[in-house]
Amino acid sequence: MEIRRRELLKAGVAAAAVASLGKTQAVTRGESSTVASALNAQGPRQRILLDANWRFKAVKPLLPLHAVSIDRWQWMEGTPDQADVMTNPDLHLKAGKWKSMSSGDDIFHGRVGYAWCRTELPAMPDAGRIIEFTHVDDNGTIYLNGKKLYHHIGWADAFSVPLDSAWKPHGPNVLTVLVQNTSGGGGITGPVTFGVRPEARQSRMAAVDFNDETWRVVELPHDYIVEGKYDPKADKGHGYLPVYPAWYRKHFFLSASDSGKAVWLDFEGVYRDAHVYLNGQLLGRHQGGYTPFRFDISKVANFGSENILAVYVDPTRFEGWWYEGGGIYRHVWLNVADPVHVLPWGVYVVSDVHHLENNPTADLTIQTSVVNESAQRHTCNIVSTVTDPRGQSVAQVSNELILSPGESGAITQVAALQHADLWSLENRNLYTLTTQVYRGGALVDAHLQKFGIRTIRYDAEKGFFLNEQAVKLQGTCNHQDFVGVGIGAPDSLWYWRVRKLKEIGCNAIRCSHNIMAPAFYDACDELGVLVMDENRRLGDDYGAKTAVGDPYKNMWHVDEMVLRDRNHPSIIMWSLCNEEYMVQNTEYGKKVFAALMQSVHKYDRTRPITCAMSGNWSNARIHGWDANADFHRLHGFETVENLQGCNYDPFNYDRFHKAYPHVKMFGSEIGSNTSDRGIYKTDIPAGLVSAYHGNPENSWQPVAIRPFIAGGFVWTGFDYRGEPTPCGWPSINSHFGLLDMCGFPKDVAMYYKAWWGEKPLVHIFPHWNWPGHEGKTIRVWCYSNCDEIELRINGTSYGRKAMPRYKHVQWDVSYHPGHIEAYGYNNGTLTAIHRIETTGRPAALLLVPDRYILRADGQDVVPITISVVDSAGRLVPTANNKIHMSVSGAGINAGVGNGDPACLEPNKADYRSAFNGLCMVLVRAQHTGGLIRVRATADGIKAAAVQLLAKA
Repeated sequence: MEIRRRELLKAGVAAAAVASLGKTQAVTRGESSTVASALNAQGPRQRILLDANWRFKAVKPLLPLHAVSIDRWQWMEGTPDQADVMTNPDLHLKAGKWKSMSSGDDIFHGRVGYAWCRTELPAMPDAGRIIEFTHVDDNGTIYLNGKKLYHHIGWADAFSVPLDSAWKPHGPNVLTVLVQNTSGGGGITGPVTFGVRPEARQSRMAAVDFNDETWRVVELPHDYIVEGKYDPKADKGHGYLPVYPAWYRKHFFLSASDSGKAVWLDFEGVYRDAHVYLNGQLLGRHQGGYTPFRFDISKVANFGSENILAVYVDPTRFEGWWYEGGGIYRHVWLNVADPVHVLPWGVYVVSDVHHLENNPTADLTIQTSVVNESAQRHTCNIVSTVTDPRGQSVAQVSNELILSPGESGAITQVAALQHADLWSLENRNLYTLTTQVYRGGALVDAHLQKFGIRTIRYDAEKGFFLNEQAVKLQGTCNHQDFVGVGIGAPDSLWYWRVRKLKEIGCNAIRCSHNIMAPAFYDACDELGVLVMDENRRLGDDYGAKTAVGDPYKNMWHVDEMVLRDRNHPSIIMWSLCNEEYMVQNTEYGKKVFAALMQSVHKYDRTRPITCAMSGNWSNARIHGWDANADFHRLHGFETVENLQGCNYDPFNYDRFHKAYPHVKMFGSEIGSNTSDRGIYKTDIPAGLVSAYHGNPENSWQPVAIRPFIAGGFVWTGFDYRGEPTPCGWPSINSHFGLLDMCGFPKDVAMYYKAWWGEKPLVHIFPHWNWPGHEGKTIRVWCYSNCDEIELRINGTSYGRKAMPRYKHVQWDVSYHPGHIEAYGYNNGTLTAIHRIETTGRPAALLLVPDRYILRADGQDVVPITISVVDSAGRLVPTANNKIHMSVSGAGINAGVGNGDPACLEPNKADYRSAFNGLCMVLVRAQHTGGLIRVRATADGIKAAAVQLLAKA
């Protein structure tokens, strides 16, 4: 089933604006009502969601054609400045200096430095020659016949290099690799294959007559890597899930009346290296795994008949060092518009706010870009209508724009608002701009854009201001990985996740280390959370890090981030990179960063530019923290960026601020404290970390007490797959989160909830179920924002302790079953209590859905918490019962989880073991309305059931 949407709008679209465009049909998306069809069936623009009924098939990685294994090499130690000599194909390899090696050999044995490796390639008459490396430890620069072809960073990252540009048809062809080793073993430590690109074998599955009837039907967003089986041989950093390519195919229909119009496909995100075909023809390739892309199909599509869209996805090369998944994991849209239309991301609204303290007003500057894809010259009338959060029209402006055939042009319009409803964390006021394009008196295009009106300011002494009100950034860093569904998260889960972070007092989110799905920013706009939007990497390549000398001519990834996201009021800074150790303090790094900043400034100048910098984030540190160091002695990124992002090193905030008092600072990454929910003894072999280990005090306190630090982003809000520091197998996800993978709060979350909130709060741990430990000493910790804490065990008081600000208090007590209580006092008055009881044995299950009503659109997902409780209905904090779930009726099981970082049970299953009393099932609505019945059972205890309603 395809959903035809002329333009998606959130709740509050002006009735007058919509009425002027045609009939509307209300649906829901995320948490808000949307207008699914802002234009009627005869309207000028169509935006059609192509997420349903994709055919999917996983395939084996394609090997090069005519593949030859390259095994024998000659090598010697050297340095990068020898390139002219060492890459010369006529170089004589002197015996004694040059040694023999095989692919797979460790030639460094712990030595840090460089080695030159050379081999002669055999004849290969066919075009499309490539060389494939599985492991070059750690980094490699590839030359053929003296020509530099590629520089690769990353020891565990397979890569291929095209050779035709330097190939000699009559030979010899000498391949040279400069290997850099930074620690441990090193060399060309994996197989190397020479052959011809395998695209010819790829394209057969894109053919129009290819039979895909046996392929599995899936709904987007879709991550197929998360469906796999954990394997200790797979990459640890990516969560021990094997990665492999796959094909997707989609059949869709285009009306004959759409012929002659502008028709294009929008992909919000594919991980990664997507080859896109329509009706058997290759539209193009997009290698980036995090950025959106589009293809014009107006000259390839079949009008009045069926079209076949095919996408080959290959996630086997990584862009990061965390779980990245694989598949078409964001929405796909089909767009049909008049040849004269507003360009994608072509509307931009900037507000200049006055009289903030008393009846704010605003001057709006509206920039609109329009393209003429017809063969005639046209005079267009551009009408821009502004509606306020209540749906009332508050401004309208109109201008002419003359466009020649094939020309695009932009106009700037100004509108004054006599009263401005400001966007803030508490009042999430969103305006709607309706852009209408007329030619010859007829409406030919309409575009709808949400925006917010607010001011932001950073001060080197006083931090961050929103609408001239001081706001401490109480932030968390987050990857895009979700429980159950991996990176393929429907929009509703983005809203759910933002709400979970808000519940612990989080008011800001850093996108780590890439832009997120559009629904994430909508959720932040609507729920009131600030955003640090972040670009994946600096240069033109797709690897994890940038090295000195890497090319940086192509800024498309930054362009797309800014163009796509610039109208969101929640975004308060642009981050251009994360922890680029090799270049951040160099002149080269300064040039790259300045070039990227210029790219940002082409499209937005309303937000400061920063990055997350770790290790030597100041020249003062390099020079021994010279308190008299001159401000202008900063190096690299710091000389050009607007905000200093400081990853860790909090005890040097004051030294840096004293040395550089004009620099505006914030904690771009703080914390990295590890702990697991309900675990109170670290067991590294079992992959579990104690809650006592996750002490956050040295992370937030240095930020909180310094006004000149604008705030900080804790690593991380949620746990995520991969990076199982400090553990290895069987731990398959991180331990950094304040919340586990399911969004269940860990004890450490209560520390932040206490100090990020105003309501008095007391939280003590551990639980009080310790059979066999009677009479033994138990450490009891308390997080609280109260002045004093009194501990009582079974009614006996252990006295009061003063709560140090941003710290914790603790007691060593003798364990006896019963109950333990903490009383929080402010100014001598009891203001908060936390009580923990020894529970009975598991007796029953309890199902609690996040909500009871879903949209019957095939996408809406509701998380359901499954608790193991005793006969009194209390959560049993040590329960690990295996729980079976069944979902019937108008919904399906979309995935399961339990927050256990060492659980190797599948993410897609009808069962899950409880982890310390809790687990979760995600229920996804289908395309027809009706009741959804969810039932959970476990051996020996009472079952539970709940009903949801999917509304069509």
